[in-house]
Amino acid sequence: MSVFERDSSDDVARGAPAIIVRADVPGFDRRDVDARLAEAQGLAVAIGIDVKASQAFRVRQVKPATLFGSGQVEQITDLVRQHGAELVVVDNALSPVQQSNLEKACEAKVIDRTGLILEIFGERAATNEGRLQVELAHLDYQAGRLVRSWTHLERQRGGFGFLGGPGETQIEADRRMIRDRMARIRRELDQVTRTRGLHRARRQRAPWPVIALVGYTNAGKSSLFNRMTGATVMAQDMLFATLDPTMRQIALPGLDKAILSDTVGFVSDLPTQLVAAFRATLEEVMFADLIVHVRDIAHPDTEAQRADVMDVLGELGVLGDEAGEGGPDYLEAWNKIDLLDAEIRTELEHAAQREGDAVLISAVSGEGIDRLQRVISDRMTAGNDVHQIDVAVNDGAAVAWLHEHGEVLSSHAGEQTMHLAVRLSEPAYARFLSRR
Repeated sequence: MSVFERDSSDDVARGAPAIIVRADVPGFDRRDVDARLAEAQGLAVAIGIDVKASQAFRVRQVKPATLFGSGQVEQITDLVRQHGAELVVVDNALSPVQQSNLEKACEAKVIDRTGLILEIFGERAATNEGRLQVELAHLDYQAGRLVRSWTHLERQRGGFGFLGGPGETQIEADRRMIRDRMARIRRELDQVTRTRGLHRARRQRAPWPVIALVGYTNAGKSSLFNRMTGATVMAQDMLFATLDPTMRQIALPGLDKAILSDTVGFVSDLPTQLVAAFRATLEEVMFADLIVHVRDIAHPDTEAQRADVMDVLGELGVLGDEAGEGGPDYLEAWNKIDLLDAEIRTELEHAAQREGDAVLISAVSGEGIDRLQRVISDRMTAGNDVHQIDVAVNDGAAVAWLHEHGEVLSSHAGEQTMHLAVRLSEPAYARFLSRR
């Protein structure tokens, strides 16, 4: 059951037999149509829809009334009857008129890609903020469809508008309720954002570097997060398994402490309502010191998925200006190499060496994780100063502390004093001095 309150007829029935269709418009999409259908099926399965069949239709000219051509609508209707489908998932954005006309033609419930993703987000949101963000997105989506859905009443009553017929009254009442609820949610989210800002300010005073994991949904971010932190964040072979950012403290080689953040997965054609609504949720990415872009390098559409993630990061202003100035450091983790054969892995290893900003890993097997952690640590400590430190030769605790929180470059022991050259962050150096 989704978190937003609405008429029960709007709910997607879990376990309902369904078909998935997509309008393949030439020049509109950069990815393979079969991969798009497979992704849509994954989205549907993520909320328990029983997908019986899927099919793409080549649409040379979009029809304003139905999106598909009349002959294609007949084929879709035949598929509905053939499979006893109660639901038609259209893997495109539909106007309210198109959705209504398709439902009449197919005699089945129809939802579009935006509605499907909203359903998934409604189920997956685990925190109060996540639920508020989803409800705000759904209300925004609903508001855009409200006026059109009541136009038949406006035509029937009060043609000039000033007489205020029943249809117009209902429209205004619904508009007002949606506007009021959206305003209340925004106020609550503002408070959540301020609270998170205070938490972030406290972390910055520490200060510990923040490393944000981003990536296409199902790329393996949560599996990598669990591998690096020992946490138990939901990590499943399921789209949008994580919706709320999760943060944990981690230790890295030569680095005092760091904060690792797991974030919501990206997806192609992310509804604009959700890009705006989840901006606050993605704030941790905007304020991160390093972005680690986790990619499913074994996926046939991995390059298109990368482009989708980079597009959204660009929309959010995360990547800085056009030259990349002002943004956080960036690194790619090419995940799921355990699914590749030896020849492809060798090719990718050479490609990663050429690019210099990529590390091959398997979050499942653990392969490459140590190297990824070293690379992250090197990025985070690149600006750290080398300090010349003298400690008593019998002060084993001090030497151990320096090894744990910094990078000991050299050490020379005298009769009573040990001299060490240690690369340390300024906060770590200050803490070392304060403990002596």
